[in-house]
Amino acid sequence: MVDIALDVFNYIFTVILIGVFLTWISLIFSMYKSFTRTPYLDKFGNTSKEIPKVSIILPARNEEKFIGNCLESFVRQDYTNYEIITVDDSSDDDTWKIIEKYAKKSEKVVPVKANSKPDGWMGKNWACIEGFKRATGDLLLFTDADTRYSEKVISLAVAHLLSEKLDVLTVIPRLLCLDNITKITLPMLSTFLHSRYSALNVNNPKKGIGYFFGSFFIIKKEIYEKIGTHEKVKHEIIEDGALGKITKESGFALKMVRGEHLLDAVYSRSPKEMWNGLERLMVPLYHQNKSYAVGVFFAVLFILFIPVPFLIYSLVFISTNIFTSFLPLLISAIFATGAIFTAAFLETKMGLNLKSVFALLAPIGGLIVSCGFLSGILQANKSSAVSWRGRKYSVKEFSQNYIKL
Repeated sequence: MVDIALDVFNYIFTVILIGVFLTWISLIFSMYKSFTRTPYLDKFGNTSKEIPKVSIILPARNEEKFIGNCLESFVRQDYTNYEIITVDDSSDDDTWKIIEKYAKKSEKVVPVKANSKPDGWMGKNWACIEGFKRATGDLLLFTDADTRYSEKVISLAVAHLLSEKLDVLTVIPRLLCLDNITKITLPMLSTFLHSRYSALNVNNPKKGIGYFFGSFFIIKKEIYEKIGTHEKVKHEIIEDGALGKITKESGFALKMVRGEHLLDAVYSRSPKEMWNGLERLMVPLYHQNKSYAVGVFFAVLFILFIPVPFLIYSLVFISTNIFTSFLPLLISAIFATGAIFTAAFLETKMGLNLKSVFALLAPIGGLIVSCGFLSGILQANKSSAVSWRGRKYSVKEFSQNYIKL
């Protein structure tokens, strides 16, 4: 009786692992297409001779370690007609002092102290709308304080936008990982972006998928106002992605391009921030649809991690049961695990430009992502606050109505 139950168990998970393998094949194919077919920021037919004014809107909260390098890269741009509206969002470090220093150094830097954040707003969203109120440009470039640009990025972006008659252009940066935990985890998390929010989907007018990278999206001022500005997404955690979806659904011309060789952005500053980022993806999802959030957790767990323990389990027991149900379980576990490593190598080398050793640790990254999502679900059941960038929000303040995992 025990043998029958064990066989049933093994065959059930054999079928599940075959499904995991087939899912990975689809994801890997999407990743490869995304890497090889996505257009580049600096490869287009330049037909524009206009030089409209660009208002760079740069929100900053406790960014003393990054904002100096960011502003340095902005004031060195070869574009001539622009302003850098730098918004200090109630920082309690030296962010404002650094902003003032650069404002004295360059007349292009416009220092702004944001008013206190009203209830119902996410912090960055409020800082962006505060910057918008001071913008005088026809084009708005939203970015982050931990980005660095090559000197020709703005010129290329404006020319690309106008030459191809776009309403919005968003650029994929090189994502920098400052710690080893993030370097292990990010490749696993990034695989899903290529299946759903890849440039191939965003740039396809037949698909309703829109997405902006918060580190760089340039939009016509009139379009930004028509889609409702950041006030439309004031509750949203992933506000840039939400704005992208609204823009696409509104029928405006949106394009995503690669620019990893021209700009970079920090993904997270520490393992703790990376962990908080995983949690904040799941908290609003759980409040919106509990069953769906739990389903996402189990799907991620099985896709990113479960094949590895089943590979070990089948290897341990197959030596004495080689012609039983352990053999198909072992084969399916080998293929599923191999697919995990294949995707991790593809992402680390073609996407994140990381060392291959971090791909070898992919199962650990998958486990971290899964545990982070589970922690988010458990956090969503509590009334305590969630911390993000020095602020605490009630879990019910989080919203994610436009972006789905």
